[in-house]
Amino acid sequence: MFFRKKKETSTKFNGLYVGIDELIEQKKYLPYIKQRHNNITSDRAGNIRSAFKGRGMEFEEVRAYGYGDDVRDIDWRVTARKQDTYTKIFSEEKDREVYVVLDLSPYMVFGTKKELKSVSASKIASLLGWESLSNKDRFGLVLYDGIKTRIFKPQSSQKNLIAILKAISEASSQILTFSQDIKADIKKPLELLEYSSKSRALVFVVSDFKYISEGAQKVLVALTKRCKVYCLNIYDYIEEVPPLSGEYLAEYNGKKLSFNTTSSSFKDVYFQYFAKKRKDMECFCKRFSCQYVNIRTDKPLHKQLKIL
Repeated sequence: MFFRKKKETSTKFNGLYVGIDELIEQKKYLPYIKQRHNNITSDRAGNIRSAFKGRGMEFEEVRAYGYGDDVRDIDWRVTARKQDTYTKIFSEEKDREVYVVLDLSPYMVFGTKKELKSVSASKIASLLGWESLSNKDRFGLVLYDGIKTRIFKPQSSQKNLIAILKAISEASSQILTFSQDIKADIKKPLELLEYSSKSRALVFVVSDFKYISEGAQKVLVALTKRCKVYCLNIYDYIEEVPPLSGEYLAEYNGKKLSFNTTSSSFKDVYFQYFAKKRKDMECFCKRFSCQYVNIRTDKPLHKQLKIL
């Protein structure tokens, strides 16, 4: 007879949805993730090198020129208009906004090994949140369940992160009851992010990109012009490896379909179908300078994030 500890049975949900304890546990994988940026040691907030070229400054205001001000900062337009010398004032960038667009639409409720794609996506969002907090960045989330979109403004506090993780956990459970016929499109959450995020924010779009409309692609392109964007494609084992040879019966919306996977032609067509979808998304991202990463649900998530 096999026994489990009480703590384990209370926090594991067989990969169908993710509990708050599981999301908090993702913090333990931080040491395994390589830093994606050149860190600096400073007494200022933010452990990253400025995203701005040159002096790493962000424009703040214009004021009258004073003794000791850098002549390179003189605002010649204002100076000409006011008939007096004015200079631009810059403030050092202290931290950075990190956003995760988490797609928990019904399309993500799929999985054949270990856990659903929605569960893997939720864990990745949690891990990125913990890493942002450790880097003293401000972490925010755009949560999309296929019906409604919720946005959590970026903050650099554990209290805010725990509230986000709680919302993710609740959503991952609720979507199990949603109809698979919902026409989900990540265009709306991307538009909301484009409106809310600052320039040079770091954006992670976590989805399976199964159905990404032309409108969603346009918004994604617009985001890449202002932010550093990563598309994390979540996919299942069976979307890469054809089923074992044999007879299968599938059912969807009351319709049944039987098929045989024995022939080599079936396996070739099957493999090429999913490989092409991933390749198309990868080429789209490469074209618009958006980083693309494939993440398979049955492999350790933190190891696949190390390449970011």
